[in-house]
Amino acid sequence: MSQRLPSYRKIWDISLPIILSLVAQNVVNVTDTAFLGRVGEVELGAAALAGLFYISLFMLVFGFGIGAQILIARRNGEKNYADIGRITDNSLYFLTFLGLLLFLVIKFFSPYMLRPMIASDAVYSASLDFLQYRIYGLFFAFANVLLRSFYIGTTNTRVLTYNALIMAGVNVLLDYVLIFGHLGFPAMGIKGAAIASVIAELASAIFFFTYTFHRVNLHHYNLFRFGRFDWKVVRTTLEISVFVMLQYFLSLAGWFVFFMIIEKMGERPLAISNIIRSAYIVLMIPVFAFGSTTNSLVSNVIGQGRPDYVIPLIKKVALMNFILIGSVVLVSAFIPRILISVYTSDPELISQTIPSFYVVMSALLLFSFSSILFNGVSGTANTATALLIEFATIAVYLIVAWVLAVRMNLEIELVWTSEYIYFMVLSLLSFLYLKSGKWRKKLI
Repeated sequence: MSQRLPSYRKIWDISLPIILSLVAQNVVNVTDTAFLGRVGEVELGAAALAGLFYISLFMLVFGFGIGAQILIARRNGEKNYADIGRITDNSLYFLTFLGLLLFLVIKFFSPYMLRPMIASDAVYSASLDFLQYRIYGLFFAFANVLLRSFYIGTTNTRVLTYNALIMAGVNVLLDYVLIFGHLGFPAMGIKGAAIASVIAELASAIFFFTYTFHRVNLHHYNLFRFGRFDWKVVRTTLEISVFVMLQYFLSLAGWFVFFMIIEKMGERPLAISNIIRSAYIVLMIPVFAFGSTTNSLVSNVIGQGRPDYVIPLIKKVALMNFILIGSVVLVSAFIPRILISVYTSDPELISQTIPSFYVVMSALLLFSFSSILFNGVSGTANTATALLIEFATIAVYLIVAWVLAVRMNLEIELVWTSEYIYFMVLSLLSFLYLKSGKWRKKLI
């Protein structure tokens, strides 16, 4: 990277492969939802709840990966490349342990954790069917998270596209085969969706490691030495990532609670919300990609000793993100029925989903700014502050959602307006912190 502020072209070159990789990865989410929507509303709702439960716990792994990414990006900016390998190798040891711990928690305690939260017996039973197979993906997913952090932290993101295409292709094929029972396989329904996701993650991990061993200069980064476990390295990473882990867990757990609130409204609002969730996540892809770019570039420029570039950099990325998201929203607003019909063929369900779809489309415009500001806070390595911002924001968000859904008993599209509150609070708190300049004192 030159000693100037990263150009729009540089930001785009880093972000585009992340966008493409997230597109491919979200084909998995869309495929699961679209196929299960043809199986039944119970399976559709159960996949949403069980999926959010799984992802909420998995975010502990993902959060550690983001912390490692921040640290890798900082060392990359400092040109301290040998430390990058030590961070990666020891993070792999730690994530192996964490993945096993989460596997045991989900396998043995998920029935007790989910039962008080799910009113429908049918949805509860289907959720457990999904989880009993889905948890095996943890053993491959943590390796994918770590290598993704390595490539984003070193701003070498092109491989993410290839990896995600493989993962998406395997998942789509196996979803078709296992959910509906083709090519001689039995129709497994929601269990088939879970198995397909696990095998897709395995294929992704195999590709990631194969590519890294054959295409990356392992000596340059001191990578994959697999020496003795160094707790000091892990502790340094944890000092950053523990707050990110809690933040991501809190964020997904907050959305899980949001869906628990909606589940009390009935199976139809839950089915509508699962469709909205799936479409929402797909349309958020550019936001997530530019957020990862912001996180990495902010840490890189601070590592280069250029903290004055942080705010201008965030402004650049936010502008690019808003333009792209605005274009996505504008196109989507004209074809809601077409997009929703990907998930269900029920005309009544499609019509009832459209109002909520328009609500989240407008919320995306707010998210395009709040995400970049918030990732800017994380990129400065002040992850404890980011956690506090997330906690305060989610608390307000869930209170508003509960009031709208339970106390006021409003329609589902009005309950989804709580997204506006979430993004406005997140933007305000992140902006105030970045403006204060307190992040300049942080050393890692």
